[in-house]
Amino acid sequence: MSRRIVLVTGGAGFIGSNIVARLCEDPALDVVVCDRLRDAASGKWRNIAKHAIADFVAPEQLFDWLAKRGGEVELVVHMGAVSSTTEVDADKIVQSNFVLSRDLWDWCAQHGKRLIYASSAATYGDGALGFDGKDDLASLQALRPLNAYGWSKALFDIYAVREAQRGRAPAQWAGLKFFNVYGPNEDHKGGMKSVAAQIWPRIAAGEGVKLFKSHHPDYEDGGQLRDFVYVRDVVDVVGWLAKSPAVNGVFNLGSGQARSFRDLAVATFEAAGRAPDITYIDMPEVLRGKYQYYTQADMSRLRAAGYNAPMTALEDGVADYVAGYLNTEDPYR
Repeated sequence: MSRRIVLVTGGAGFIGSNIVARLCEDPALDVVVCDRLRDAASGKWRNIAKHAIADFVAPEQLFDWLAKRGGEVELVVHMGAVSSTTEVDADKIVQSNFVLSRDLWDWCAQHGKRLIYASSAATYGDGALGFDGKDDLASLQALRPLNAYGWSKALFDIYAVREAQRGRAPAQWAGLKFFNVYGPNEDHKGGMKSVAAQIWPRIAAGEGVKLFKSHHPDYEDGGQLRDFVYVRDVVDVVGWLAKSPAVNGVFNLGSGQARSFRDLAVATFEAAGRAPDITYIDMPEVLRGKYQYYTQADMSRLRAAGYNAPMTALEDGVADYVAGYLNTEDPYR
């Protein structure tokens, strides 16, 4: 009997490991993770420790592995990336986020495999052109990301659409522009963790928390708006796409509702049974010129493609995150 393999790149990372957890619930699948675990003390390995993955592949060995086992792969979920928006090594970013993604796209196209990949809301830059999720070539090329990370993701979206128009696409292809994702298995991300994860230790210790002041006249301190999406919803969408091979394109993936950082902090305090205790500090100079004050995913294209499940409200997602993970002895999914 032939195997049914799903390959998840970045499968030990935050979003990737949550996808791996869901896929491993299906006993008919062999889930293969491609990633780097780095220092064991970071705890990244714990993100996949509860799940019976079938194989583990280092990124530099990926295409050798595909040459041997690729015939058994039915789906590639490509979450692997340099995901830090403050990474300064642009060569590292473009090699990981564009070149590797391009090569994986080409492999899937040549071998008739399906590909779901991670894009980012960072492609929208300051949001001046909106967040409508259009994936025609002209709309994608008009975007102006604020950092090298966003540019690398935008570059691959453009490559994907252009190749699809030229008839050189995988059997299925879907890019997901993730907005501000939060949830279990993000502890290894350090300073790139969600705000909920970053402020939780102080809240749990009975202390107050600090949020950035606004340096924009249209937004009050703590009133900067983001589309916060619970990672469980992200996994649900990926699962739906895995069962919807006719769906192709680049799609927004957020909650569809912008909420303030203050709202997020208040929800975290409430999940801990505490009254809010928030003070505001100046934003570092290095961030001020590259800061998004507002993001909100237009989810209409994903809905039109057939995804109809409701998205988790911020308060409900934070409550589940705190009760099920952050406020437990074992916070890993």
